Amino acid sequence: MKQRTVESQARWKTWKRKAWRNRYIYLMILPVVVFFLVFRYWAMGYLVIAFFDYKPLKGLRGSEFIGLRNFTDFILSLNFGRTVWNTVALNLLSLLFVFPSSILLALLLNEVAYPKLKKAFQTITYMPYFISTVVLISMLTSFLSPSMGLMGEIYRLFGKEPYYFLGDPDMFRPINVISGIWQTTGWNSVVYLSALTGIDTTLYEAARVDGAGRFRRIWHITLPGLKQTIVILLILKIGDLLGANFEKVLLLQNDLNLSVSELLPTFIYKMGMEQGKYSFSTAVGLFNSVVSLLLVMMANFISRKLSDGDTAIF
Repeated sequence: MKQRTVESQARWKTWKRKAWRNRYIYLMILPVVVFFLVFRYWAMGYLVIAFFDYKPLKGLRGSEFIGLRNFTDFILSLNFGRTVWNTVALNLLSLLFVFPSSILLALLLNEVAYPKLKKAFQTITYMPYFISTVVLISMLTSFLSPSMGLMGEIYRLFGKEPYYFLGDPDMFRPINVISGIWQTTGWNSVVYLSALTGIDTTLYEAARVDGAGRFRRIWHITLPGLKQTIVILLILKIGDLLGANFEKVLLLQNDLNLSVSELLPTFIYKMGMEQGKYSFSTAVGLFNSVVSLLLVMMANFISRKLSDGDTAIF
């Protein structure tokens, strides 16, 4: 018993010495820890208002418990099918076009033989990511404006009537996806470029000796080396099928394209912040989170089965 006490005291002293030695590192991560505790974990306790007819002036104790009524009201409403489909459709398009674009860019940059040229391409493709969403939407609005935008001038140059792209529901998703490719492809490729540095270069040399061309080297060496990274990011992307870039969608939204631009995040915002239906919006947000968690678990399960657990997250 005394030996255990001595060992525990020794471990405690060792931990204190390490903690003091790394005190500045812990101090740096303290704001991040506080942020997550306050805005992520502590806030989860308020999800209980989804099961109440919550009135801010009465508080949680004074509000009526209504069980699953908010969930059933949302599922049975006309907004359920439209918002869920709009959210899934936009994210599926992003999954099909935006997600592979960063992989393709990483493969292309990896084949550039000149370091200075490679760095120049990387810098050019990274820069759009640092443009704020508000500025990006302002650029899109100005560019696509039928009266003052470049597209309007091009239409008039060819003797045609300018077209209002942002007012066409059929153009909302293409605009969102294309602008997403332009803004995020360079930044998202950083992860894949980092993974490429871990591939043994002797494999490429051996493949050249065996007569393998560039495309065969990419197919048999580069892509297998990226497999684990691709699958993990794909699982996380599948988990976000009911999410969206809220700010971008909200700023692109108008009365003309509302039929396709009303997504779950914007619907939750309008119900909660504009109409004051706090319990209902919390219920919709909880529904969104639970379904997203199930999608992540399903994608992780499929990945584990197909790859013998090598690319599973948990």
